Amino acid sequence: MTIFTRIIKGEIPSYKVAEDEKNYAFLDINPLVKGHTLVVPKLAEPEADYIFNLDDEQYQSLMRFAKRVAKGLKIATGCKRVGVAVLGMEVNHVHVHLIPLNSEKDMLFSNPKLSLPAEEMAFIANSIAEAIEKN
Repeated sequence: MTIFTRIIKGEIPSYKVAEDEKNYAFLDINPLVKGHTLVVPKLAEPEADYIFNLDDEQYQSLMRFAKRVAKGLKIATGCKRVGVAVLGMEVNHVHVHLIPLNSEKDMLFSNPKLSLPAEEMAFIANSIAEAIEKN
């Protein structure tokens, strides 16, 4: 079982920003920038670790959900764009990175990661969740 499955099941706490019956979105605890969000599918065992191994319905559901989250993320953070990355190397569970962008440099995974206090993470997550709900 991956750490993302444990987060989805509520075994590990997360800063949830959105959830539906098939997908879950939460803040990255080591963000590149404030608002860096991970979007993951809720999968039955075995967990899929490569996005292009998802069946068409799962893939489309994940990407529609990511689009909805990205719209709220853009509103909540005031960024110019939301970047999308699918790497899948660090955790063996399909996940999409949504990263608020004000410049292309914001998307460099070699940049130092931020360490934000819990109160700020909770505020960011709540702001994104509210923006998603309103749109």
